Amino acid sequence: MTTAVAPPRSEEGLREGSRRGIPSHGKATPWLFLAPYLVLFLAFVAAPVVLGAWISLHRWDYTLPNKPFVGLDNYVRLFDTGSITAAQFWDAMQATGIFTVFSVPFLLTVPLGVALVMNMRFKGRNFFRAVYFAPYVLGVAVVAVLWRYLLDNNIGLVNYYLGLLGLPDSTPWLTSSPAVWVSLVGVTVWWTLGFNAVIYLAALQDIPGELYEAARVDGANAWQQFRNVTFPGLRPVLGFITTITIIASANMFGQSYLMTQGGPGRQTRTAIYQIAETGLRNYQMGTAAAMSYILTAALMVLSIVVFWLFRERKG
Repeated sequence: MTTAVAPPRSEEGLREGSRRGIPSHGKATPWLFLAPYLVLFLAFVAAPVVLGAWISLHRWDYTLPNKPFVGLDNYVRLFDTGSITAAQFWDAMQATGIFTVFSVPFLLTVPLGVALVMNMRFKGRNFFRAVYFAPYVLGVAVVAVLWRYLLDNNIGLVNYYLGLLGLPDSTPWLTSSPAVWVSLVGVTVWWTLGFNAVIYLAALQDIPGELYEAARVDGANAWQQFRNVTFPGLRPVLGFITTITIIASANMFGQSYLMTQGGPGRQTRTAIYQIAETGLRNYQMGTAAAMSYILTAALMVLSIVVFWLFRERKG
């Protein structure tokens, strides 16, 4: 039996196809489609990265005409134990670490629980999906001002309703520690859980239903189905969500700035808060740029660790 092999398409064949309505394009066509994105990427990502690195190598005060080159001096001073600037920066990094450590687990588990419920079939499911996602569309200013009022020690509704329930009704949620961390973490989880829940929900709907049917036939209970079917199916998405959640938590600024003004004392003054104050209020843009690159390096290391932990293991 002879197998027919299609002859290679020649240039004449391509021209023939083009005449029949099959579109053809030149080598520059893909770049033309990519051009809008590339322009935005170069203008708002690549250029700021290069400019920030250049600023970090100078004593950069944008109110003065002279900006002397100092090399790595801005970085060295941030590791000088006798420097006030270094002490403030590492205190801010500690505050960022505290917020990240306490917020990320909730932002991974609570949205997953919400997504599991929203993936079930029940009446009004779409309404509840919208309700959980709704806070995420609000700006940080709206969320922070709203919760600053609700958590106020004197006129806040949270303490008022706690009193009605017979619970302590004089907790200074925004002016004492550790209550201030409970407030910041709780508000952030309430505000942003909808985004992670939507990603989880999309991933859950991509897991084939036949796998659950086979598990039930084998006698697997709900926990065993989650551990052996749901969780492995969510592994790639879980790595992505963990990474973006860590980055978002490490970049927390608006909640602290608008709700606590970095207090009590400087306890909730995060790294981004300190960078903004150093650069914009103290006019030390070179030092602020160096701080931002140290924070970036730390986040890059964390991202690599997360992707390594959630990588696909063969065998």
